[in-house]
Amino acid sequence: MSSPSSRRLWVPFAASGIILLLLVALAWLLFARVENSISPDPVSIANASLTNLQEQNRLTVFSASYNATVTTTLNKLGLSARKTLIMPGTVRYELDLAKLDAEDVRWDARDDTLYVEMPAIEIARPEVHIEQIQTYDDGGILMALTDAENVLDQVNRKKGVEELAKQAQNPVQIRLARESARRAVRHNFAVPLQAAGVEAKIDAFFPYERSRYKERWDYSRPIREVLAEQQKKRGETE
Repeated sequence: MSSPSSRRLWVPFAASGIILLLLVALAWLLFARVENSISPDPVSIANASLTNLQEQNRLTVFSASYNATVTTTLNKLGLSARKTLIMPGTVRYELDLAKLDAEDVRWDARDDTLYVEMPAIEIARPEVHIEQIQTYDDGGILMALTDAENVLDQVNRKKGVEELAKQAQNPVQIRLARESARRAVRHNFAVPLQAAGVEAKIDAFFPYERSRYKERWDYSRPIREVLAEQQKKRGETE
């Protein structure tokens, strides 16, 4: 049986222990709250990256140079004239980032992957290198007597631009443009995440590839939906 003196010694130690436990629990709760408040959120970071991309409007992901060679013949007054035009030009392959919506960016928390469905590649109107155009003609008499040369030039220039645009549809160049677009979009989303210390995979794809992503797309969630849910939870806890 403990003496009154031993109880007097035990009571302060017990009270001190209880107070210490309460302080530890309070510190842990406070630390957890602070950690959650400063912990980088991949969805919020992805949303900020999306906004930055949309502000760029159009992004040139690839460009290629082509040469169009066209010939036009004109028959008039029993005479004929022919003119050949060699037209160099550059074609840009672009992404219209204004078409990239929050519904096109989804987060899959199961494997920390951000899925981005990019808009289709758009081919800009060819930029003709006017100073490098070369022409060859045959039919001096008709050109000297009529406006045949101007007519031939106008027709050839139109055909030349159309030919440049046609060459730009080359499957090899389209494939290179798409791969360049993937790298650009991945980079724009990955860099802010890496800077925040978030390890996440970025999977960017085009609408024509969506069937390959059907299952993952169904399981992932739009970042807009995730952000709305987070805001609702914060409102309930405050």
